[in-house]
Amino acid sequence: MGNLLTDSELFIFDLDGTLYEDTDHFEYYAEQLKQELPEALWPEFSKVYEKIVAGEHIVTIGKVYDVLRDHVLKVDSMDSTVIQAWKWTGVELEENEVRTLYPHPISFDFDSMIAIGDGWWLPNVCARHYGVVDTHTSYVKTKNFMATDQFQLTKIPGLREALLNLREKKQLVLLTNSQEDDVHRLLQLLDLVGIFKEVITEARKPQYTKNHFARLLEHYQISPEKVLSIGDNYVNEIAPAIHLQMQTIFIDFFELDYPEYTGVKVKSISDIIMEMKSV
Repeated sequence: MGNLLTDSELFIFDLDGTLYEDTDHFEYYAEQLKQELPEALWPEFSKVYEKIVAGEHIVTIGKVYDVLRDHVLKVDSMDSTVIQAWKWTGVELEENEVRTLYPHPISFDFDSMIAIGDGWWLPNVCARHYGVVDTHTSYVKTKNFMATDQFQLTKIPGLREALLNLREKKQLVLLTNSQEDDVHRLLQLLDLVGIFKEVITEARKPQYTKNHFARLLEHYQISPEKVLSIGDNYVNEIAPAIHLQMQTIFIDFFELDYPEYTGVKVKSISDIIMEMKSV
């Protein structure tokens, strides 16, 4: 890994789940979403969401949720073709039915087709299954909660020092789907303000990830093999980078099944802090 960090000239970091790893806000988000449902459905929603979080449901990080058909899909991360499909109940669809329903590569719009790339999407998808249409209001409430003293954000030991060391020798960019004011608050809480050469918010990954990457390659006049994408969301940050022949470090906390991935995989950014300090 040492050569990977040393040889890379531009580092592109994700924020949520990458530069901080807290998960309490997902429970808060689930509670806000539950309030959007009729009270009679609250117990069932909570029970199913608990199963999802425990890994006892067909909905898992790494899959895709087809909102209109209420199907859970396994998709090829490189070409977005559907490999397998299940009903919400876990019943797998026959291969010929999958080909009939999904003859072409799918695109993610996070309205009708949702890539479940990280923990934010588990309560979202559960709520969508039960009929919640407006998930954004609950998301905003959760982000506001994260800005209060009630929410304790855990700083990853040594991360600031490691990034400061990298910044002296490399170009550092932050690329996140979060909104600008949220990002500013989070960076303040993490003591990471001023670390990054460029902060790109509301990036709308994965739809526009490759567009952002291509612009950064051009802006910094760097060849793809000298650019390193670091993130915990395979669909958002890793697959698009591989497509452009960039380098990657996949933060795979959940030990997801991406057999085609041959790059560097760690469970936490903590695992590479020492290497970042010694670049």
